Amino acid sequence: MKSLLLPSLLFLTFTLNAQSERYSIRAIVMDSTGEALPYATTMLLHPVDSTLITFGRTSEKGILEFKNLKREQYLLKINYVGYIPYQQLVSPPQGNLLDLDTILLKELNKDLMEVVVKTARAPLSIRGDTVEYNASSFKVPPGATVEDLLKRLPGMQVDQEGNIIAHGQAVRRVMVDGKRFFGDDPKAATRNLPAEAINKVQVYDSKTEEARLTGVDDGTREKTMNLELKESHRKGGFGKATVGVGTDKRAQGKVNYNKFDQKNQFALIGLGNNVNQTGLSSDDYQDFRGSQSFNWSGGEFGFGGSWDGYEGIDVNWGGNRERGYSKNWAGGANYNYETKTTKFSTYYYYNQTSQTLDGFTEKENFLDQFSYRSTDQNSRLNKNKNHRTFIRFEKELDSLNTLVVENQMRIGNGLNHYNSVQQYFAQQETPSTHSETRNAKDFDSFLINTSILFNHKFRKAGRSWALSSRFNVNNSGEEDYLFGQTLFYRSTIGLEDSLYVLRQNNETDNLNKQFRIGTMYVEPLSKRIFLETFYNFNVSNTEVERQVFDEVDQGNVPNQDLTRKYGNTFYSNRGGSRLRYTYRGLNWSVGLAFQHFSLNGNFSSLSESQPTRLHRNYYGWIPNFTLSNQFQGNLRLYVSYNNYMRLPSITDLQPVVDYSNPIFIREGNPDLLPTTYHQGYATFGYFNSGSFFNLFIDGQINYRVREVVYAQEVDENLVTYTRPVNMTGGKGALINIRSSIPIVKTKLNLRLNAGYNSNFQLTPINGQDNETVTIGFPTSVGVDFTPSPDFMLYAQGRWSVDRTRYSISSSQNQKINTIVYNAETNIRFPGDFYINGALLYNQYENSRQGIHLDQPLLNLAIYKLLLKNKRAEIRLTAFDLFNKNQGIRVYSSLNFTSREQVQTLGRYFMLSLTYNMRGVTANMRRSFY
Repeated sequence: MKSLLLPSLLFLTFTLNAQSERYSIRAIVMDSTGEALPYATTMLLHPVDSTLITFGRTSEKGILEFKNLKREQYLLKINYVGYIPYQQLVSPPQGNLLDLDTILLKELNKDLMEVVVKTARAPLSIRGDTVEYNASSFKVPPGATVEDLLKRLPGMQVDQEGNIIAHGQAVRRVMVDGKRFFGDDPKAATRNLPAEAINKVQVYDSKTEEARLTGVDDGTREKTMNLELKESHRKGGFGKATVGVGTDKRAQGKVNYNKFDQKNQFALIGLGNNVNQTGLSSDDYQDFRGSQSFNWSGGEFGFGGSWDGYEGIDVNWGGNRERGYSKNWAGGANYNYETKTTKFSTYYYYNQTSQTLDGFTEKENFLDQFSYRSTDQNSRLNKNKNHRTFIRFEKELDSLNTLVVENQMRIGNGLNHYNSVQQYFAQQETPSTHSETRNAKDFDSFLINTSILFNHKFRKAGRSWALSSRFNVNNSGEEDYLFGQTLFYRSTIGLEDSLYVLRQNNETDNLNKQFRIGTMYVEPLSKRIFLETFYNFNVSNTEVERQVFDEVDQGNVPNQDLTRKYGNTFYSNRGGSRLRYTYRGLNWSVGLAFQHFSLNGNFSSLSESQPTRLHRNYYGWIPNFTLSNQFQGNLRLYVSYNNYMRLPSITDLQPVVDYSNPIFIREGNPDLLPTTYHQGYATFGYFNSGSFFNLFIDGQINYRVREVVYAQEVDENLVTYTRPVNMTGGKGALINIRSSIPIVKTKLNLRLNAGYNSNFQLTPINGQDNETVTIGFPTSVGVDFTPSPDFMLYAQGRWSVDRTRYSISSSQNQKINTIVYNAETNIRFPGDFYINGALLYNQYENSRQGIHLDQPLLNLAIYKLLLKNKRAEIRLTAFDLFNKNQGIRVYSSLNFTSREQVQTLGRYFMLSLTYNMRGVTANMRRSFY
C-alpha cells in the first residue's frame, strides 16, 4: 500500500498543477437592445494562422463558455445570422476564469458591409441544421482531394471505401455549386475534385425529389453536401493526368479534364490499365457524367410501387483488386448546360474489359439424412465491350410548369468462356462423380429507354399535378456451345459406371418491351393538410425464342423438348390516396392503395402440338404510414410502415432448362407470383451542433409473402435440380446503435457502433422445408486522429459473431467469427516528402469446419511534390507488400458452406507520375456570411 502512496501523490500534484495552468472563458452574448442571442456559433482560433482550436454554441440564455483551455492567446469569433461577425483577441487572466461580461453584436446593414468582409471568414458557421465550413481554415497536403479535406472537418468521417458520414448520417448526395454535378454517388466528387478547388463545404438536410417537384414536404430528408468552388476553378479548366509503370509488366494511365462556368460544364475522362481496375470506377464515371445524372423513375408515383428487375443503364465497373487478372480501357465525354429555367446534360461512354479467373472451390452441402462434399477446378475468360449514351433535358416552361425528358441507350457485345472439372464425394474419400464442362458464349445487346415527366403547380399554394411515362426496349441475343461429360462411379454399390455426354449449340433471342404511365394530384385541404391521389399503369411484354441443337455424328439435330418459344405480358394497376400533415417539423401521413397484377403467358416446344397458356391475377391492398418529427435541440424521430411488391425476374419465369452445368441443372417457373414485402422502420437521431456529438438508433423488421426461393432436389448421383418457387414466412430484423464522440475537437474523434441482425428463410430441399436462421452481432470502434496537417491517422476495428442454424441438419450449424482491422495514415516529412500507408487485416474463423484464416494486406507509398505550385507528384507504391492477397472467400448459405480461392494479382511495385492542371487565375469575388 505504501508503494502506491508516493506515485499517487505525485500524480495528484501533477494533475493539480496541470489544472492550475488552464483557464476558462465566459461571457453573455446579446444584441444592442439587451436581448440574449441563443445558439450563436462561437470559436477559438489560433491568432497566427487562424487554425480552429475549438468551437461551440451559446446556451438558450446566450451564455458563451469555454473550459479547460491552455494558457495561451486565442482569437475569439462569434457568428449569428443577421448580425456582424464579432472577433476579439483574448489573453490568459491572472486566475482561472476570464470573464468577458457582455458581448454586444451589431445588426447587419449596408454601412457596415466592409466590417463584415474583414471578419466573416470564420472556420465554420452553424445556421439551424446547416453547417458551413471554410475550407481554407483546415489544412491538407498539396494535391489532396476533397476526401482528404473532409477527414479534417469536425463531425465528418470517411471510411476506406470512401463512404461519408456527416453528423452521424450517411451523405446521400454531393452537389457542386448547388448543381448535381456528380450525381447521387458522393464518392465521385470527393475522390476526384482537388481540395484546393473548394471554397466552402456546406452540409444540410435536403428534401426528396418528389417534394421538390410537388411542393409538398413529405418529411423525408437526405443528408446533402454542397461544395462551393473557388472563383479560380469556376473560370478555366482543371484536371489530372497519371501514368505508371510497375513490376511484372504492370502499367496504368488515367486522365480527366473539367472545364465549366456558371452555365456550362464539360468533362473528358480516359483510362487504360492491367491492374484489375475493371473499367471506370463509379467515382470516375459520375465525375464526367455531370450534374443531371439524376434519373426520374419513369412513371411510379405514390407508395407500394413494384420493382420489375429493370436496372437501367449502368457501368460494369469494378475497381476490384482481389480477383483474377484484367485488362481495361475506358473513355468518355460529358456536357452539361444549366440556367435558372433550363437544364441539359448528355454523355457518351465506352468501356472494354478482358478478365481471366482461375479458381478452386471446395463446398460442403447437407441434406436431411446426409451431407456431401464437392470440389471445382475452373477457369473463366470474360470480355465485354459497351457503348453508352445519355441525354436529359429539364425545362421550366414557366413558374407553374416543368418538363423533364430523358433518353438512355446502350450497345454491347462480348464473350464468356468457362472450363470446369468437378468432383463429388458422398461421405467417402474417393469421388462418386467426376464432371468436366466447357462452355463458350458470345452475346450482344441493345437497350433504349425514354422517359417523360410533366409537373404542373396551380396558383393555389400546395396544389399540383404530375404526369410521367417511360418506354424502353431491351433486345439481346446469344450463341452458346455446351460440352459436358459426367462419369458416375457405381462400382461401390455393385453397378457399372455410367458416362453421360452432352454436346449442344444454343441460340437465344430475347426481346423485352415495357411501357409505364403514372399520374399524381395533390390537393391542399388546409395550410397543413394535403391529400395525394395517384394512379400507375405498367405493361411489360417479353418474347424469347430459344433453339437448341444436339451435336451428333450426323450433325446438329434440333432438340424437340428444349427448343422453345416463350412469351408473357405483365399488367399492373396501382392507385390510391394518402393524407399528409405537415407543420413546424412534424410530418405524418397515412394512405391506402389497391394493386391489381395480371400475368398472361404462353410457351411451347417442338414436341408440343399446342402451346401451354397460363393466366394469373393478383389483387391486394397496400397500407402505408409515416411519421417524422424534428424536435428542438436537433432531435429527430422517424417511423414508417411500407408495403411493396417485387416481380419475378425474367430469367426465373422462363420455362427453360439450363444444362450448362450437368451437375447443377436449373429450370424456370412461369407460375411465379410477385413477392410482397411488409417493412417497418424506425430511427431516432440526436446531433449536438455545439460539440458535434451524435447518437443514432435504427430498427427495422420485414416479413415476406410469396418470396421467390430456389427449391432443390438432389438425386442419388448428387445431381442438383433447382427451380424457383414462392414461399411465405421469410422474415428479418435489425437494430443498430452508432455514435460519434469528439474527444478533442478537430483533433481526436471516437466512433462506436453496435448492432443485431437476424434473418429467417424457408427453402425446400428434397421435399422438406429447411429453416435457415442467421443471427449476427456486429460491433466496431474507430478513431480519427488529425493533430496537424502533417500527420493523420484513421483506424477502426470491426468484430462480428454470426450464427447460422439449419432445421434439416443441426449438426451443420455454423458459428463464424470475423475480425477486420483497418488503418490509414499520411505523414509529411521535410522537403515535401510524404508516406501513405493503408493496412487491412482480415481474420476469419469457422470452428465447425476447422477454418482459420489470417490475411494482412498492406499498401505503402512514398511520394514527393514537384514543380512550381507543387503541380506534379512522383510516387512509388508497393501494393500488397506482404504478398497475402490470396483471393480467398469463405461463406455459408442456405444449405452449404463454401471456400473459394482465385488466382489473383498479388504483390507488385509501381512508379507513377501525376500532373495536376489548375484553374486559371481570376479576380476573387467577395463572399459574405
